[in-house]
Amino acid sequence: MKCSQIGESQARPMTHHIYSAQSTSRSILRGNRKGTVILFGEVLADIFPDRKVLGGAPFNVARHLKAFGQNPLLITRLGHDALGDEVLDAMAHAGMEPLGVQYGNNHPTGRVQVKMKNGAHTFDILPEQAYDYIHPAVVRMTALSVKPRLVYFGTLAQRNEISRRALKTLLRSTHAAKFLDINLRAPWYEEKTIKQSLQFADIVKLNSDELAILADMLELRESEPHHLAMELIKRFDLEQVVVTCGQEGAWQINRKGRKTEAAPQDRTIKLMDTVGAGDGFASVFILGELMKWPAARTLERANAFAAAICEIRGAIPDHADFYKPFIHEWDL
Repeated sequence: MKCSQIGESQARPMTHHIYSAQSTSRSILRGNRKGTVILFGEVLADIFPDRKVLGGAPFNVARHLKAFGQNPLLITRLGHDALGDEVLDAMAHAGMEPLGVQYGNNHPTGRVQVKMKNGAHTFDILPEQAYDYIHPAVVRMTALSVKPRLVYFGTLAQRNEISRRALKTLLRSTHAAKFLDINLRAPWYEEKTIKQSLQFADIVKLNSDELAILADMLELRESEPHHLAMELIKRFDLEQVVVTCGQEGAWQINRKGRKTEAAPQDRTIKLMDTVGAGDGFASVFILGELMKWPAARTLERANAFAAAICEIRGAIPDHADFYKPFIHEWDL
């Protein structure tokens, strides 16, 4: 495996389980959580004209992993506001511990403004949000105390230097496997950040469109997708690349050039929306890595779960019963 101005941290009296940067680090040091997954990055709410929906890739993946019996640790930052309270309530309801959560007064809990334009939704990812200011020093204490088996990270939470430095601190503090989930959200990514992320990563997940964007950005010589992925592996010393292809299934290739594919679903999907499908796929892929499932089985199960997410409204099911068939079938 490859090694790779801060907000305030005062405690405040509340009925919710709020932790400051200082109280977070003290709580972690009381217990060593070996074998967990650390997920670093954004928690945000999509603000629609009539409702708001909590999300963010690290948040969604963590919630799925928790439902599947894992004990993920989410590292993020929230604002001192009502939306931050809602996030913590949602985490508590899901049984997720808030030990990695920081908060402060200077920036609001993450928001994405969703509007209708020409019959379609447009998404305005707002700047200067709390997750842009994750405290590097506290992150290092978390990593040293938890001893994770895997670290999940993406690209959106690296748009600001503070959180980018916090992530580098985390990645350099552990020898755990690094899982990079490339979520390209224009204009919030740049070539330098992508390259640095790839240099830290062991496993890279992206969709077929993002693979094409990276091929152009990094001036990869190959044209066939599998060859492009192999070129990424060789250039950045990766263990494997995983590519999702929507209704066409998914595939992966490892550093030895071994390809594994998951065929499209053999049933008709009652499509509701595709929000969070990639996060659902990532969560089950990570689960397969932790459970040491064969590569083909991991891909098939990740693809099936992503398809099921497409049949509900939003990224996260309303009820835990949604997970029961998968838990039973996979003998978790």
